Amino acid sequence: MSSPSLIEPSLVTLDVDLGATPAEVIASLAGIVAATGRAEASGLAADALAREEKSSTGMPGGFAIPHCRSAAVSQASLGFARLPSPVDFGAKDGPADIVFLIAAAAEGGADHLKLLTKLARALVKPEFLAGLRAAATPDEIVSLVRGVVEPAAEPAPAAGAVPTPAPAAAGPVTAGAATTIAAITACPTGIAHTYMAADYLVNAGKELGVDVLVEPQGSSATEPLSAEQISAASAVIFATDVGVLGRERFAGLPVIESGVKRAINEPRRMIEEAIAAAADPQARRVAGDASAATATAAHGSQLGWGKRIQQALMTGVSYMIPFVAAGGLLIALGFLFGGYTINASAADIILQNSLTNLPPGGLMEYIGAVLFALGGAAFGFLVPALAGYIAFGIADRPGIAPGFTAGAVAVATGAGFLGGLVGGLIAGLIAYAFGRLQVPRWLAGLMPVVIIPLFTTLLTGGLMYLVLARPIAALMTAMTSALQGLNDTPGLAIVLGVILGLMMCFDLGGPVNKAAYLFATAGLSIDNQGSLQIMAAVMAAGMVPPLAMALATTLRPKLFTEVERENGRAAWLLGASFISEGAIPFAAADPLRVIPSMMAGGAVTGALSMALQVTSKAPHGGIFVFFAIDPIWGFVAALLAGVVVSGLLVLALKSIGAPKTSTV
Repeated sequence: MSSPSLIEPSLVTLDVDLGATPAEVIASLAGIVAATGRAEASGLAADALAREEKSSTGMPGGFAIPHCRSAAVSQASLGFARLPSPVDFGAKDGPADIVFLIAAAAEGGADHLKLLTKLARALVKPEFLAGLRAAATPDEIVSLVRGVVEPAAEPAPAAGAVPTPAPAAAGPVTAGAATTIAAITACPTGIAHTYMAADYLVNAGKELGVDVLVEPQGSSATEPLSAEQISAASAVIFATDVGVLGRERFAGLPVIESGVKRAINEPRRMIEEAIAAAADPQARRVAGDASAATATAAHGSQLGWGKRIQQALMTGVSYMIPFVAAGGLLIALGFLFGGYTINASAADIILQNSLTNLPPGGLMEYIGAVLFALGGAAFGFLVPALAGYIAFGIADRPGIAPGFTAGAVAVATGAGFLGGLVGGLIAGLIAYAFGRLQVPRWLAGLMPVVIIPLFTTLLTGGLMYLVLARPIAALMTAMTSALQGLNDTPGLAIVLGVILGLMMCFDLGGPVNKAAYLFATAGLSIDNQGSLQIMAAVMAAGMVPPLAMALATTLRPKLFTEVERENGRAAWLLGASFISEGAIPFAAADPLRVIPSMMAGGAVTGALSMALQVTSKAPHGGIFVFFAIDPIWGFVAALLAGVVVSGLLVLALKSIGAPKTSTV
C-alpha cells in the first residue's frame, strides 16, 4: 500500500487558526480532508463530533486525536493541524496544539486500520510529538508520519504482548519478575484509544518494574493472551468502554476496571491499584466458575448501585423483548388465520384435532390454533425472562435460576411484570451477596453452580410467596382496573397517549423508550380494550422518528448530507417496521434539532391514537401487522399526523440554524 493513501501534504495545515472549540477544529479538518476528495465534509464532521461527545479525545502531552469510522469517508485519511492557539479537547494536563483527525471508512480494510493504530501508538512517544512541533513544512510532517506508520522491516510483535516504544520488544514475563499484570484495552471505534491505552500501561509498567501483558481488543487483529500468560498474572486491568471479549478467561483474578481513558491519563496509578488488589484477599475478582467470586461486569468500575441496577433492568428488558416479539406476532398470526375467537378454543382444537382430523373451521382454524398456542407459550416466558436476566445483570450466571424462579412465582401469584421486576432485583442482590462470601477453596467450585442458586432461589422464592407477591398482585389489579377505565375517560387516555409518545421518541431505543414499550407489552396478556389501545399508541409513536426523518430528507435533501440522505431512504422501511433506532444517526448528528422534533410528532401520534381508540393485538411489526390493528384507518391517520409534524418541524429548525462546515 502506498504512503499517499493515508496522508499527503494537502492534508496538513501548520500554524493556522481553525477555531476556538473542538467542534470548529474538527469541522475545519473535515473540510481539509473533503477538499482532497476523500470524504464528504459534513458527514465526516458529524460522525467525528458524535464520537467526541462519547469521550473527549484530548491526550496527555498536548495533542488530540478526534477519530471515527464513517460512511462519509471514501479513503482512510489523516488530517493534521498544528494550532497557533491551543484548543481544549478535554485532556487533564491542558489544551492541545497538535490535532490529528483520524478518518476511517466505515468498512475500512485491515491494512488501513493497522496504519491508523500505528500512528496512535507513535503519539505516545515524546520524541515523535517534538518532531511534529518542530517541523517547518507539511512535507516534513508527512515524512514523520510515514516513518512511524510504515517503518521498514518492522518485526512482528510477540503473541499476546503489546509492542512498546523501547527498542526491546515486549515479551512473556521473565523468570524472577516480581509481578505480572494482564490487561485488556478497548474503545468503541477500536482505532486510537485502544492501542494508546495499551502502550501507556506497558510503559508505566516498565517504570514500576512490572510486566504488563496487554491484549488490545481493537480493529486490528490482535492475538489473545495465552492461557500461560493469564495464569502468570497476579491481577487484571480492564480499561474498556465496551464489553470485554473472553472475560471468563480471567475468572478469579483480582480486577481493576475503568474506562479506556483512565489507562491513558493514570496508567501508573492503575497498575499500582492492580498490585495492591493482587495482595488483598478481599479484592474484587472477575466472575467465573474458577472462583467463588461472582462479581459482575460492573465490579471495579466505580459505578454506583443506582447505575448498576439501571443496567440490570435494561439487561432484563433486552432479553425479554425477543419473547415479546415472537410471542406477540405468533398470537397476531393466530388471530389472522383462526379468527378473533381463537383464543377461547385454541387449546381444545390442538388437543382434539390434527392435520388428518381437522376442526370444523378447516385447515386455517387449525393453523390459527397452533400459532396462537405457540405465541402463548412464548408469552409465558416474558416475566420469568425479565426477572432472570435482571438477576443475571447483577450477579452473572448464579443469578439466572433464582431470577427465573422469582418470575415464575410472580406469574403464578398474579404479581405480573412488577413482581418479576422486584423478584429479579431481589434474586440478583442476594446472589451477589452470596458471591462476596469468602469460602474454603474446596467449596469455591460449588458456589456458583450449586450453593448460590440453591439458597438464593429458596430465599427469593420464600420472600415472594410469603411477603411480596400478594401486595404486588393487588397493585397490578389496580393498574388493570385503571387501564380498563381509560375507555370511560377519554381525556385521561389522551394524556397517557401524549406521555407514551414523548417517551417513545425521547431516546430512540434507549431506557426511556424501553420503559414505555415494556409498559405496553406487559398489558397484552390482559384482555381489555385499554391495554390494546396503549400497545397501538406506543407502536405508532415509535414509528414516527424514522418515517419523519425519511420524509424530511425527501422534501429538503439539500439540508442533509449524502450519508444522511442514504439513511433517510433506509428509514422508510425501518419506520414502517417499527424500528425507532432508524432515526438514531440523525439524532446523534444533530440532537438539539432532531430529538425535540421527534418528541413533538410522537406526542401527536400517541394522543390521536388514544383519542381514536385504536387497538393493536400485536406488539411489533408496524404496518406489516395491519391485520391485528383496529381500526387500521385510525392507526394510519395518527401515524401520518405525527410524521408530518415531526418532519416539518425538523426541517424548520434546520433551516433556521443549519450548521456550517468549514472548508479551510
